[in-house]
Amino acid sequence: MTQDSPNDLTPQQVWELIDQRISSIAHAPAENHQGLKERLPLLQALDRVLAQDVTSPLDVPPHHNSAMDGYAFMGSALGQTSSEEVQLQVVGTALAGKSWNGAVSAGQCVRVTTGAVMPAGFDTVVPQEMVQHVQHSTPPNAIRFKTAHLKAGDNRRLRGEDVAQGSVALHQGQRLNPAALGLMASLGLDQAVVYRRLKVAYFSTGDELLTQGELPREGALYDSNRYSVLGLLSRLGCEVLDLGVVRDDPVQLKAAFEQGSAQTDAIITSGGVSVGEADFTKSLMKELGDVAFWRIAMKPGRPMAMGRMGQAVWFGLPGNPVAVMVTFLALVRPALLKLMGLRSQDIGGPPMLKASSAETLSKKPGRTEYLRVCVTRHPDGHLQAATTGLQGSGMLSSMVQANGLMVLPHHQGNVAIGDEVYVMMFEGVM
Repeated sequence: MTQDSPNDLTPQQVWELIDQRISSIAHAPAENHQGLKERLPLLQALDRVLAQDVTSPLDVPPHHNSAMDGYAFMGSALGQTSSEEVQLQVVGTALAGKSWNGAVSAGQCVRVTTGAVMPAGFDTVVPQEMVQHVQHSTPPNAIRFKTAHLKAGDNRRLRGEDVAQGSVALHQGQRLNPAALGLMASLGLDQAVVYRRLKVAYFSTGDELLTQGELPREGALYDSNRYSVLGLLSRLGCEVLDLGVVRDDPVQLKAAFEQGSAQTDAIITSGGVSVGEADFTKSLMKELGDVAFWRIAMKPGRPMAMGRMGQAVWFGLPGNPVAVMVTFLALVRPALLKLMGLRSQDIGGPPMLKASSAETLSKKPGRTEYLRVCVTRHPDGHLQAATTGLQGSGMLSSMVQANGLMVLPHHQGNVAIGDEVYVMMFEGVM
């Protein structure tokens, strides 16, 4: 087993190098280039990245309205009595979508439903569950309610309270989630200007790899990385160019890199970047572009490379199946999000949560480790993380059984049962 070197970079240091390189790329969508935009109907724009600010053409809500079912009245009535109760005459009803336009005066109220336009002059709503109807009242049709826990302006939504006309409702670089689509629809918009999908090429390297349909042979194994990475890219919303398996041959490798760099924004490969890999592989990669090879103080996923080949960014991942997925989630995914045009404050890894360790774990300080775990919630509400079996970088079955990665940071030592740990959850990204 290869020992970690004090010269190995931490994952955070590697991300900072990646971030610097991505930021310097001229063709990144965030540059606001017209050729990288498209206009889509809202229902086709889910999970796409906005290419320009969305300025509201109207106020939302478009009028003062009731926040609940009840009775609208002048809030000043609350301070005009020494009694703990207020009595008002009901003079009409306003429904959502059907306003009430009668004249009103002090001592009167209008029954309102949630969303109904507030009658002119009224600024407060008393919830219907606080109200009692007065029998045989003078004037007739009266209600009364206690004034405690009610103040002027309560239970009323102001015009433009959610979004004001002329304000920026959504910003360039925001991802259009379902809530954002709903907000745009509330503005009367039916289209969104978004960045086009990021185009990513992928191929696996190695003479030992079999493609599905080939007969087994001694010393060979079926390529799993291609399917894992293509699945991760599809989940991310990328347009994928699948270049399959490329043999350890300079001519084939050069052709694959040239095709990827000519047709896509990014190239991802697995294999060919570890210590001991064929010298011509690294030489070819350096010949084709500006490439850096890194040894990362992380497990799994120590070797990684990144560079620029033509118009494309290249990410060279290790060959072991779990190492490929871990380096993708920890380092490549946020880089692709940045290339997609997502604004910096929204770029991060998968969601993290705190849990307690279900077992004792051995770890030496000096590298970041990612353990496949299954997080469960106990009846008392606390979360517990347990490893899913053997943690070798080729054990893909333990990745399938997991719902997250326990992240043990660079400085972390051994973990005891019950110790608090952080888990990178797979929900939404795998």
